[in-house]
Amino acid sequence: MKSRLLALPLICAAMMAGCASTEPESAVEAAPIANVDPTLVDATDPNTVMELARGFGAANLDVDAEGDPMIIGRINGSRYVIYFYGCEEGQSCREIQFIAAWADTGATVDDMNLWNQETRYGKAYLDQDGDPTLEHTVNLFKGVSRPNLDDTIDWWKVAMAAFEERLQ
Repeated sequence: MKSRLLALPLICAAMMAGCASTEPESAVEAAPIANVDPTLVDATDPNTVMELARGFGAANLDVDAEGDPMIIGRINGSRYVIYFYGCEEGQSCREIQFIAAWADTGATVDDMNLWNQETRYGKAYLDQDGDPTLEHTVNLFKGVSRPNLDDTIDWWKVAMAAFEERLQ
């Protein structure tokens, strides 16, 4: 029995050596690829994200200054942007971020802190111009169901409305 226990680490080491990759570590890390499950939505397909956003108001696909996709939209008259992050040369993105800002509201840092303490959806802060800003980041790596992303956009709509009401 003891001799078998002593041999076990040697057997495991030999098995693991056969599984070791000969590729350099950087070659093993592959860029995100498009989701292969057609029932899921991910950030590699900005058109599908835009399609879902259009269920809540106007939305148009554009490109940001870095060459990554972005969606510019309006919900209940308020402008917002969906930025795509974790992209490789403007494609194969991993996450999205909803963001909206309002000007000339008189909002304070204390107002933003109170929002962040009391709500779960939408992080609030004053931007570099002192404008209250609301953002919500969504990880879409490996995909989510269409109803899930649709519900996320609905939560964004609710958060925007509540935030705007709080600013008045």
